[in-house]
Amino acid sequence: MATIEDFEKIDMRVGTIIEVAINQKAKKPAYQLKIDFGEEIGIKTSSAQITQCYEEQELKGKQVIAVVNFPPRQVAEVKSEVLVLGSKSKQGIILLKPSSKVQNGDKIY
Repeated sequence: MATIEDFEKIDMRVGTIIEVAINQKAKKPAYQLKIDFGEEIGIKTSSAQITQCYEEQELKGKQVIAVVNFPPRQVAEVKSEVLVLGSKSKQGIILLKPSSKVQNGDKIY
C-alpha cells in the first residue's frame, strides 16, 4: 500500500501544450507533445498515446496535468521528459486537466 509520503514524492504540475506532432517511429500510435510548465520547469517533451481520442489541432493550447519528476524515457526517437496523466476509458486515454484555467507550473496536491 502506498503512503502519503510516497504520494508527496510525485511532482504533478499543470502545463499547456504548445506543439503537437506525430511520434512517427513509436510502436503504438502516439503524439510528441511540447508542454510549457512555466518559468520554474520550462518547456518539456512527452510522447503520449492519445491519438485514439484527440486530433493534433485540438490539443494545442490545452492544459494538462503531468508528472514532471520521473526519469526521462526514450520512446522511439523522442526523449519523453514528463508523463502526461489520463484516464484509461473505453474510448481510449482521456487527458486529466484542471476544471478552470490556471498558471502553467501550478502544483497538484
